[in-house]
Amino acid sequence: MDEANEAITNLGGVTTESNKDNTTTTKQISSDDQKEKPLDKETLLLAGTLVLDAKGGRNLEYILREKYVRSYIWYNSFYLRWALYFCLAFNLSLALFEHPAVPGASIPYWGTMIMELVCLCYFTFRLSHAFYFQYTKVFFKDAKNICVLVMILLTILDMISYIIWSNVDTDVPPVRWSRPLRPLFIINFPDGKQIRRAFRNIRRTIPDIVNVLILFLSSVLLFGLFALKLFNKRGFKYPNGEPYFSNYFDSIWDLYVLVTTANNPDVMMPAYDESNWFALFFVIYLIICLYIFMSIVLATIYNNYKKNLKNEVKQAVFQKRKKLAKAFDLLKVKHNHQEFISYSRWTQLVTIILPGRSETHTDLLMKILDHDNTNVLSKKNFLNLADLLQVQLTEVKDRLTLLEKHFPSIYNHRISEYFKFFVRHRVFRYWFDLLIIVNAVFIAIDLDAADWFFLAMFTVEILSKLYVLGGKEFMSRFWNIFDVVIIGGAFVATIIEYLDFDNKESNIKDILLVLRVVRLVKLFGSIKRFKVVLQTLINIGPSFLTYGGVIFVFYYFFAIVGMEIFNGYITYYGYDSETPDTAFCGNVKLNNSIFYREHYCNNNFNDILKSMVWLGVQIIQTIQFLNSYLLIASGFVAVTSKVARLYFFVFHLSCVVIILNIFTAFILEAFILEYTLQTVPRLESVVESKIKELGLGIGMKTRKHAIQGPSGDEIILVEDEQTEDTDEVDNQQVETEDVDNEIDLSKEKGLKFHLKKHSRKKTEVLLQQMFQGELGDDDVDDVETYSKERKLTLEALT
Repeated sequence: MDEANEAITNLGGVTTESNKDNTTTTKQISSDDQKEKPLDKETLLLAGTLVLDAKGGRNLEYILREKYVRSYIWYNSFYLRWALYFCLAFNLSLALFEHPAVPGASIPYWGTMIMELVCLCYFTFRLSHAFYFQYTKVFFKDAKNICVLVMILLTILDMISYIIWSNVDTDVPPVRWSRPLRPLFIINFPDGKQIRRAFRNIRRTIPDIVNVLILFLSSVLLFGLFALKLFNKRGFKYPNGEPYFSNYFDSIWDLYVLVTTANNPDVMMPAYDESNWFALFFVIYLIICLYIFMSIVLATIYNNYKKNLKNEVKQAVFQKRKKLAKAFDLLKVKHNHQEFISYSRWTQLVTIILPGRSETHTDLLMKILDHDNTNVLSKKNFLNLADLLQVQLTEVKDRLTLLEKHFPSIYNHRISEYFKFFVRHRVFRYWFDLLIIVNAVFIAIDLDAADWFFLAMFTVEILSKLYVLGGKEFMSRFWNIFDVVIIGGAFVATIIEYLDFDNKESNIKDILLVLRVVRLVKLFGSIKRFKVVLQTLINIGPSFLTYGGVIFVFYYFFAIVGMEIFNGYITYYGYDSETPDTAFCGNVKLNNSIFYREHYCNNNFNDILKSMVWLGVQIIQTIQFLNSYLLIASGFVAVTSKVARLYFFVFHLSCVVIILNIFTAFILEAFILEYTLQTVPRLESVVESKIKELGLGIGMKTRKHAIQGPSGDEIILVEDEQTEDTDEVDNQQVETEDVDNEIDLSKEKGLKFHLKKHSRKKTEVLLQQMFQGELGDDDVDDVETYSKERKLTLEALT
């Protein structure tokens, strides 16, 4: 017998005289609803805002009164947030136009200052807006607000000093010393929470690795002293004639660079040529400073990253539950010492958080949350609301393709149904995968005659999928977008090549077609051995952007500082110039230098783009143990002084030793976690299990019995729908499948939830589900006073 048609368990509705008979009817709950006091607009607005905060992970505190709540809602509006993103990006891009500007893009300093002032005005508005809806004490207690305010004031002071400096006759060129601080705006505005979280992780990790770094640097200093005493008086010289370990600072520098292996084995060879025993010194040094200390640094960073990640997850879970608990307290109804949210108040809440939804939509959402089938929401059930709102729920009209809406007779014709079945079948995919392999072979043997055939076939594939899936569903899949870009670009390149009157061959089309072969990587996703690796890369993709933003902040800072220090010292004029002003990269000090002989003149700091490229190349070459890091740095040391080494040392220590090791730790933890989750029982939230129980997910068949809504009426998902008998195994199979099946959305009737497959969930979402599973009922009822120092049992997994 259907559970929804049975008597339901009492939860704050009506308490019967008999303890055995603890059920109530829908009519009794409805009569209780009639006695409720109506919610005022302010309470309803505040509750809805708290729920949306929990859904979006917003943690900004604000005054709980209507005018301040409305101001907070406006603060989080789409247009104001994207205006902030635009101003942040535009403010950073000003370095392209400021001195030293990218060639051809120079703007007078007063022009860039006006544009920067516009950005600062918006930053000030944004800061003042937050000050308006927050308590003064809370606003100034937040270090991020103080940081933004100080940066605005420092930037204005820098502008004033630069204008005065520029109009005073002096031999020293003016400097915009506030420019390296610009990336800090990204970190300190509330909208940059992901990058700020990564920086918070870095800040918490650094104190724990300081001890290791001190020991490492002490070892370098000690070995530098040994090298000085061991080699200084022996008269050794490098092949270019420079003295070998002539002073203590050169010894330290050469040995530190040896840790990067950039001068290995060059730094050893003069001593090794004299005696083979001298090699023992360098071997011992590399074992201790490179293999032991660098490994300890990585291990320390990884251990702290792992700990901080779980603390972040714990904090995110409790912040979400805290806001939902506040919303529950605003909406709850008390009856016989029980607290719950009634159906009438639930419908009022939905009008705030999901405006424009139908009554069926509203009833179904409450039915999913009502895990106890009581037709009211307890606090425990209500705390799952944020998870439910993350699941997409669509109606039939939302899943109709454009052709089905306007030409249903054609799209749903029998011939069209056969065609759609064929396109969704795996044979269709296998056929085009085979064509991709054949196309790659044709490109490899440089056989261009079949290019039009392959382009035509791949275009047919794209158009067929577009017809079957519709534009929205088609563009929601990465590989479809990849195909459109690659094949579209190849098609345009082929036309341009065909119309080229000079008959010059272009390899752009071949490159684009070869890139399409990358799509075969998708086939490895069906092989269990490769699936963990590929799925890990997909899951950590968004986090790649976060840590990419972190690296960009450091790059921007060092690029601006490098421009101010080294701008104009080295310029690329070609290597055949004989005029004194352009010879030797425009600096005679580079005459006979390795920097000039190796043609590194284009690696300079003359504008922001060249600076970013230079720093990026050094990071990559340091990771790959290539030997140009020391050579390029030596050029800037030659045209300035040995003090310039300090810049390259700080850059390497911060960006390579710390930041990239943290990034490596993130990759390690993500892979280990993903691999571990493949071996533990399937994790799913209470919301997901309820959706699957009712068979309301995409690809599932709705249960045979009718679904009774919280209002007491049957929830009619589809008009005049005849439900089918469905075995429990069918939906269970859908739940456990983790492969890419083409589900025919046009066959899905009524309201359906789009559940993400286990392997497609973000790592943080999985961690939150794991941690929420550890919380008991006591944790639900005592959210406010729950100890933040509680030890996570997630250690058992990772």
